[in-house]
Amino acid sequence: MTAAGRFAPSPSGELHVGNLRTAVLAWLFARSTGRDFLLRIEDLDRARSGAEAVQLCDLEAIGITWDGPVVRQTSRHELYDDAIGRLTADGLTYECFCTRREIQEAPSAPHAPQGAYPGTCRHLSPAEREIRRASRPAAIRLKSGLSEWTVEDQLHGRYTGVVDDFVLRRNDGVTAYNLAVVVDDAAQGIDQVVRGEDLLPSSPRQAYLATLLGLPVPEYAHVPLVVNHDGARLAKRDGAVTLGDLAAVGISADYVRDLLLASLGLPVGPLESVVPAFRPGQLPRGPWVWTTPRGEMPSP
Repeated sequence: MTAAGRFAPSPSGELHVGNLRTAVLAWLFARSTGRDFLLRIEDLDRARSGAEAVQLCDLEAIGITWDGPVVRQTSRHELYDDAIGRLTADGLTYECFCTRREIQEAPSAPHAPQGAYPGTCRHLSPAEREIRRASRPAAIRLKSGLSEWTVEDQLHGRYTGVVDDFVLRRNDGVTAYNLAVVVDDAAQGIDQVVRGEDLLPSSPRQAYLATLLGLPVPEYAHVPLVVNHDGARLAKRDGAVTLGDLAAVGISADYVRDLLLASLGLPVGPLESVVPAFRPGQLPRGPWVWTTPRGEMPSP
């Protein structure tokens, strides 16, 4: 299978300039290393009607191309069920009946990392599980054999993060992100994952899970976010942040593409022309503060 990178948006709304900047970076990482570039719609959880079509149009508008058909997670349930079945057969899962409130209020296990699941349901007896099933459907958790795992990130170096008994399938039957993304990346031959640095803490869980399933661990590159003037992640409340918003005030998709490239210290123009100049080691490492553009295009 050909090596590949990817962009995997959730169709919960329009892409903002932070999402588009990450997509541009994922595309450049893949194309500059001779990889295919795949597009996956992560629609297991939230999907707003029409959002996917707008997202695809916006990606095309700034020059992002992809190889092969668009993949949607809602068509891949058999793969997720098979992975959970394999883990269960190896004794690596258990039912969990905890509510969010119960987890928040439960005392942490001794020496457990902050924020880790305290293991409340891990040692329930068969009789206790039967009683719990009568009042609440169960989520499925991984029975982890360790508390942390280390990954290598192209921009952050070695990163060690928490690995607890994280959820594989929620109690409403929806496959959890940490499982779906691992299974999908391996099934699609994705060996390069470029995404926002807010997702770096989830990488140790995913890398560990991949090893348990006998799947390859991809190369990671977690890129800086776009933030507002308060330093918070960009959101619709910050004004003109989507291509649609910006078009309404006279700003073209090509202008936005060039603004994104300039923010990365790259030459402006069609994305294909930028590939020879792309050097991951020269990328800015801090967040980019978004201001709705006015006037002339800044130089990179």
